Amino acid sequence: MENVLVTGGAGFIGSHLAECLLNSGYNVVALDDLSGGFVENVEGLSSATDDSGKNRSVVFVQGSILDHELVNGLFAQYKFKYVYHLAAYAAEGLSHFIKRFNYLNNLVGSVNLIDAAVNYGVKCFVFTSSMAVYGSSQVPMSEEMIPAPEDPYGIAKAGVERELAISREMFGLDYVIFRPHNVIGPRQNIGDRYRNVAGIFMNQILKGAPMSIFGDGEQVRAFSYVDDIVPTIAKSPRVPEAIGNVFNIGGDTPCTINHLAHIVADAMGAKEQVLHLEARHEVKLAFCSHDRVKKIFGDRPLTSLESGIGLMAKWAKKHGARERKTFEGIEITKNLPAFWRGNQR
Repeated sequence: MENVLVTGGAGFIGSHLAECLLNSGYNVVALDDLSGGFVENVEGLSSATDDSGKNRSVVFVQGSILDHELVNGLFAQYKFKYVYHLAAYAAEGLSHFIKRFNYLNNLVGSVNLIDAAVNYGVKCFVFTSSMAVYGSSQVPMSEEMIPAPEDPYGIAKAGVERELAISREMFGLDYVIFRPHNVIGPRQNIGDRYRNVAGIFMNQILKGAPMSIFGDGEQVRAFSYVDDIVPTIAKSPRVPEAIGNVFNIGGDTPCTINHLAHIVADAMGAKEQVLHLEARHEVKLAFCSHDRVKKIFGDRPLTSLESGIGLMAKWAKKHGARERKTFEGIEITKNLPAFWRGNQR
């Protein structure tokens, strides 16, 4: 059986991808520093059965992609055929205030993996980028648009995309890049106060607090249910037409944050209570075209926003609230939103 690496494998999307790959017959190594993931996400995965009838499980390694010696050791030991790189600190708005942390974790860490992939003969490197690379371009955002990111998170993601293109030209490292957006579903870290608005809303409701919205709430996003995107990402290295390509992937239906709050409150069985905060710097309209991914991978059923939020809410209510930790390494405090300075829920 072939070995594959999933970075961020104890996280939200990463654990779903690790499970999908495991059940597709791969031996899966999940690398995660647990800064946003949880061991329980990996331990709770359903096992698959190999040809001899033995159960298999994900091999979990706690560690950072910044530890290049650890990374090189894993590549030397397992001789990975494919690498699925999901590890990132994806707090887009906060990235303005943690520039050094952002670039180290999201750019330098990625380069460590690309170096190892080249040196150890990886067949294909699958990278989860972000729609943040587009900036405030005209919507719907399409892959033909020239990236114009407006925050350090998007800049880092665009940098890794370019590095992969150059590494293919220089060293023959094949790649596939996905730009998922606003993914929802079970196992999301609802205790993260800086990212994943649906999870933030659910955690606030579980703690008896109002749902906090920056600005007027008329920001427009398209939300994506995790099981709608993971199978495509998993099989992408085996699709010849996908190699060397970039794909938007996710939900097709735009939704305002105000409407999302209504859907979340309904799914949680809670009264809709909203606290509007001072607006922060963010892209107002952000949703994508998915023509390219449909052309290469075919049409796929998409879970409606109401159904996806319902499934996530069922999990969240069973799981319970998480404590919201304040990021301890803020590098710039000027213009930091007041809500991120204190201990609000």
